[in-house]
Amino acid sequence: MTRKLYPIGIQTFERIRKEDKFYVDKTEYVYNMTHTDGTYFFLSRPRRFGKSLLVSTLESYFEGKKELFNGLAIEKLEQEWTEYPVLHFSLAGGKHMEKDQLNRYLLYILSVNEEKFGIVSDSPDPNVRMLNLIRTVYEKTGKQVVVLVDEYDAPLLDVVHEEESLDILRNVMRNFYSPLKDCEKMLRFVFLTGITKFSQLSIFSELNNITNVSMYKDYAGICGITKEELLSNMKDDIKLLAIKKDMTEEQVFAKLKENYDGYHFAWPSPDVFNPFSLLNCFAEGEFNAYWFGSGTPTYLINMMRNFDFTPIDLGEEMEAGKDDFDAATENMTTIMPLLYQSGYITIKGYDTDTELYTLALPNKEIRIGLYRSLMPHYLGKDTVKGNTTIAKMSALINKGKIAEALEMYKTFLETLPYCNNINYEGHYQQMLYMAFALLTNFRILVEQHTAKGRTDITMETKDNIYVMELKFGKSAQEALEQIKAKHYAKTFAMKGKHIVMVGMNFTLVDGISTLDYIIE
Repeated sequence: MTRKLYPIGIQTFERIRKEDKFYVDKTEYVYNMTHTDGTYFFLSRPRRFGKSLLVSTLESYFEGKKELFNGLAIEKLEQEWTEYPVLHFSLAGGKHMEKDQLNRYLLYILSVNEEKFGIVSDSPDPNVRMLNLIRTVYEKTGKQVVVLVDEYDAPLLDVVHEEESLDILRNVMRNFYSPLKDCEKMLRFVFLTGITKFSQLSIFSELNNITNVSMYKDYAGICGITKEELLSNMKDDIKLLAIKKDMTEEQVFAKLKENYDGYHFAWPSPDVFNPFSLLNCFAEGEFNAYWFGSGTPTYLINMMRNFDFTPIDLGEEMEAGKDDFDAATENMTTIMPLLYQSGYITIKGYDTDTELYTLALPNKEIRIGLYRSLMPHYLGKDTVKGNTTIAKMSALINKGKIAEALEMYKTFLETLPYCNNINYEGHYQQMLYMAFALLTNFRILVEQHTAKGRTDITMETKDNIYVMELKFGKSAQEALEQIKAKHYAKTFAMKGKHIVMVGMNFTLVDGISTLDYIIE
């Protein structure tokens, strides 16, 4: 049993096809988008979801490289194969730059495209260079021009939490894109893609006719690998992984789904798997957190802090209207749009009566990876020790040894150095929630409603349900009595599992956190 090599780290369509690498056919989407109303299109998708490959596919298509599309869906759809001049701009290299640096970078990527068409320009202004480039290419070729912009928002993401710097760089980018409106008659197709959605007025000036296909049902599967594509294109890959891991094919699929599936970019929408993680999993033969291993954006952590967004907030399902979570990044009043557009939460449902979407973490990889990224905010330099403690706690809880697990947690707490903002119950609730959430196999609920109140934390394992009440500066006995008095345990009696009540009290003594607990 053999398989094609995966194009890991390769984002060029022509290279993938010429080297006969594995490719999931997305060319029907390409045909449909290029044969519909409108000239200007925008697509938002998380990082490493195949946006750059899509841009490269569009480039090869518009350049008329018909031979690269042999055997693909578009071969039967396209009859003309008209060749157009293509300008391809990638802003991926424009990160971590000040204003002058960014201007120089824009001039560089313009010069690359000028060289392609034998154009010489020495203007120091990117907008002038862009305008001259489009006009000259149009006149030289006698054909309308295609403009493809990859990672259009890359220069802005790292400063999205810095209002002053964001304004400065946003003006630079607005200047760069401004000729796109004036050149409308000379343009056949314009496609921009990135992670986030900035307002059209802030970035594209008066270019108000961009078709944003990010949440169009017809394009929900344009990036990523759908469940149907996985099962039809990667049957052998699943078989090989099953053999390597001594699992059934059904077990492998369930594991892939648990770790990498769960994305929906519209509703209804096909189930979409993270392509980067999926291909790396097959290539390596391990169910690791590949997407998070490629880096956690600092802008996200910074913005979560700016909006006082807690790990517990992240773990709960959220309801929101489309305009709330698909809002322009610079206008957002909550962290939700950035979390959604960056791929850390996704659509899980839609209510037609209220027109509200349900959003939540997509899968296990995101949950564990994001909580691990947040742990340093609570543990400081002791994050590694914290992760080790959590792993050992998980093994104990799996065996039903909750007392031993809490004793280990107590010992760990007492080793943490003093830090600010730990003298209230919510801090310990957040820490404990993250610890339990990282135990991976357990269902964790916070502030769950019961007939007589809300539990602080409920943790459901294979055999047990742990009902936990937390106090600060009081007593574990008082916490336990609250569970009993409000009959929290009765809420879960029909589950058929052993119910364990846990009362906990945290105390701060000489800057050291201590834990007392009672278990019944």
